Amino acid sequence: MRSRLPATDAPTIDEVDRPGPVGPPDRLPPSGRAALRAGVVGNFIDNVHVFLPLTALTPALATVAGPGVAAATGAIVVIAMMLGRPVGGVVFGRISDRLGRTRTTQVAIAGTAGCALLIAAMPTHELLGAGTIALILGLRFLGGIFVAGEYSAAIPLAMEWSPPRRRGLMSGLILSMAPWAQGAIAFATATLLLVLGPEEYAVWGWRLLFVVGALLSLGMLLYYRSHVVDAPITRRAGRDGNTTPVRGGVRQVLAGRWSGAFRQAFVMMTGLWLLTNTTVLLLTARLGEGGALAATEVALAMGIASVVQALAMALAGHLSTVIGRRRLLTHWGIAALLLGPPLWWAAVGSGSLARAALCAALLQVVTVAAYGPVSAYLSERFPTAVRSTGYGSAYSLSLVLPALYPFYLPLLAGITGPRGSVLLLMVLGAALLILGARLGPRLTPADLDGDLDAVALAGER
Repeated sequence: MRSRLPATDAPTIDEVDRPGPVGPPDRLPPSGRAALRAGVVGNFIDNVHVFLPLTALTPALATVAGPGVAAATGAIVVIAMMLGRPVGGVVFGRISDRLGRTRTTQVAIAGTAGCALLIAAMPTHELLGAGTIALILGLRFLGGIFVAGEYSAAIPLAMEWSPPRRRGLMSGLILSMAPWAQGAIAFATATLLLVLGPEEYAVWGWRLLFVVGALLSLGMLLYYRSHVVDAPITRRAGRDGNTTPVRGGVRQVLAGRWSGAFRQAFVMMTGLWLLTNTTVLLLTARLGEGGALAATEVALAMGIASVVQALAMALAGHLSTVIGRRRLLTHWGIAALLLGPPLWWAAVGSGSLARAALCAALLQVVTVAAYGPVSAYLSERFPTAVRSTGYGSAYSLSLVLPALYPFYLPLLAGITGPRGSVLLLMVLGAALLILGARLGPRLTPADLDGDLDAVALAGER
């Protein structure tokens, strides 16, 4: 059973039948405004959980998992969550389409909080030996499933409540929470390292950050329970233009009517994930190689870059409404192709905090700030009956090949050198972003100014 609007928020029958959200922004019911706020803040919290192991756990990994832990273990912990997200995107996406966005989001939030608390309470290798790292990997994989469940339900819900002319802006604000979360974790980690020192931080300081992440999730869970409901458009789920039935299900997305939209989005998102890995994960690792920058300096440099990226991402989301989604994504891909490699090279060879932060910030602006319109774009590619399934599948399944980079990057490095292998992946990511964008529908700003289902059908033609 889907969540129902409270009587005080209930739109009229005419408003439910009319395409699009209930009136302009200032006339949205309280539950609609709450869904938009929850989409923004919730995605910040989701990404806190994504970035915790990359930035917060890595400095303590040798103490937690043992001094003999491999250097690549930190990357594998991150990858464990990435590999869980495709499962969550498909499974929870379908649940969201069948049972409602709000209920699905609540279940996923509770699961994410539980995984974070269990990691915070994890015994060290002195008690469990290799079992410590095995349990962390298992919990990160499970956490990835729940995180994917959150964004596969909560973000389409926010887009369904958003007025058409603000979908791009809301998309940019929602996805800009990823760099804000990355920056927050980076600054929090740097602060605790300075205050506690590396030894105390490795013993218990990192655990505090995981507890804070879990508490944030529990707070968001209470907010969804008391303030957020599904959008009126979900009452029309299963129909095109209120007349023609639309079949739902994973099969319709992966191999049926909407498979073309899925394949196009998959190509585009694969490119964006490759850009993410090279400009966030690999750059973070390479900045500290050989003692070029201290761990605190790396955290600060990436934190500054994240703030700049967040501002650019919000701008990109809004700009896509003005000039069109495909045009913006294509041009941003070209910028990543031409400017990304030299900026990455300059950042790694900087040797100083100020120069590293500047180069990393410019790099993230010309590459991963292209995520700005993605929430709106993916929501517009699929109708209500399969929107969460399509969103979760395209956003998450495209993670798989990029996430396996620790296994194929060394092979590439043997041919092109350590830095050349990263630059090759960056160029490939930019090329796939351009290709995926060009394969998508050429919808004008006027085309985008309509009901989500109408935009999805226009893009199919």
